Amino acid sequence: MKLCFVTVGATASFEKLLEQVLTPDFLQTLAERHYTHLLLQYGKDGEKIYNNFLNSGKSHHGLILGGFDFKSSIEPEMIMTTEREKQEQQRGLIICHAGSGTVLAGLRLGTPLIVVPNPDLADNHQQELADVLEQDNYAVSSTIQDIGSAIAKAELQKAEVFSSRSGNNTLFENISDQMGFLD
Repeated sequence: MKLCFVTVGATASFEKLLEQVLTPDFLQTLAERHYTHLLLQYGKDGEKIYNNFLNSGKSHHGLILGGFDFKSSIEPEMIMTTEREKQEQQRGLIICHAGSGTVLAGLRLGTPLIVVPNPDLADNHQQELADVLEQDNYAVSSTIQDIGSAIAKAELQKAEVFSSRSGNNTLFENISDQMGFLD
């Protein structure tokens, strides 16, 4: 199994991201990169878009799709993107809105991470966070339209840059602990 997990956040609507990851081009890109599953946390107002796609008869390009609106913790879904031999699970990918809690959780796992700021929000704090993460080679910042091309960049970045650092994610574990994010 190779999972792409997409989270749009639970509080603010991010329909544009959801619509983009359900396009034939994006799904084909995932399939070409050997992903087998696409799991969407479609959040507020996204269920209709998700269900309309499922009922449309459009090709899933061989991907197994799943989705949900809200869970008190998405950590189990995020963990499903990590590599585990016993479960024949390959390293996957997390695509997320630029919420700091979600970003920190993704960084702690060491999974390739694409951060997509929501351009419809009132201020640009998400873009600022995404820019710093990309500048320091922790994540790839992407616009909604460029997510497909960001996949290869995120996978390469994790393979080369993140693993060449200290070899662990304790920096993010400590930050998360200090901010009150629990395992």
